[in-house]
Amino acid sequence: MSFLNQLKSQASALQDQKSTVNQNLEANTVQTEAACLVVWHYVSDLCRQLNIISPLGPKFSLDGKTPWPAMKLVDFRADFRKQKLRDKEVYDYIGIGWQITPQMGAPVGGVVSVNFPPDLERVQSRLATGMIKHERKEVRHPEKNTLQAIRFEYITETRGSVTIKPDHDNATLAFRLVNANGFEVVNTTWPAGKVQTDVLDEMAKLIVAQPSRFV
Repeated sequence: MSFLNQLKSQASALQDQKSTVNQNLEANTVQTEAACLVVWHYVSDLCRQLNIISPLGPKFSLDGKTPWPAMKLVDFRADFRKQKLRDKEVYDYIGIGWQITPQMGAPVGGVVSVNFPPDLERVQSRLATGMIKHERKEVRHPEKNTLQAIRFEYITETRGSVTIKPDHDNATLAFRLVNANGFEVVNTTWPAGKVQTDVLDEMAKLIVAQPSRFV
């Protein structure tokens, strides 16, 4: 075989390989988009129903010791964004957001004090994740002026959210749930082919603080 024919053989093999890869990517993209459409229809309807119900929320505490009042979930909203991928318009993400407020009356003020680094880190992380209005104050010894504790004054109102991020190349959907079960962030990934109503029902159970097998 001449050198040119060797090159032709290599080029043909590469073309076949690229064609197979492109076919796989296209199949994964189609499957992922189908899953995203199922998710969008589901969460749109879910938000409408939950806005009527205003379900009870999970238990909340910034420091694990000072409980918040009983909370409820309100003002559910769903949205999505699309992007271009290989000259096609596809889902970039799908999101749900909601407010978490006291079951009775308006949000009220609360106070927690921490004096150990792990506790401080935990409280600060929860304040940031929940986008909670608060003020930070240093508590110092009246005579020695040494730092005794950090005090946080806050309002008992926070937010929850779910962000669904598709990976079209690998046919997966990544779910990020914030404050669905108290102050925590949960991440899980599902194959696009398995994201159907039964899986999304488990996600919905988690949002409304019911036993769930979603994660």
